[in-house]
Amino acid sequence: MSSIDEQILRATKEVIVKFIEVGRLSPTGFHETFKSTYRTIKETVEDLEEKSQEQGKKKK
Repeated sequence: MSSIDEQILRATKEVIVKFIEVGRLSPTGFHETFKSTYRTIKETVEDLEEKSQEQGKKKK
C-alpha cells in the first residue's frame, strides 16, 4: 500500500468517525458510507495530482 493510499484511508477513517460522533452514521449504513467516502476522497486526490502534473508540464 502506497503512502497516498494510507493517507486516503486515514482521512476516510477520520471523516467516518466524525459522522458517527455527530450521529449522522449508524452501524447499518457504515459499509456503504465508508466505501462512498473513500471513493470521493480518492477521486479528489487523483484530480489534484492530475492538475499538479498538468501545471508542472505547462511551466516547462
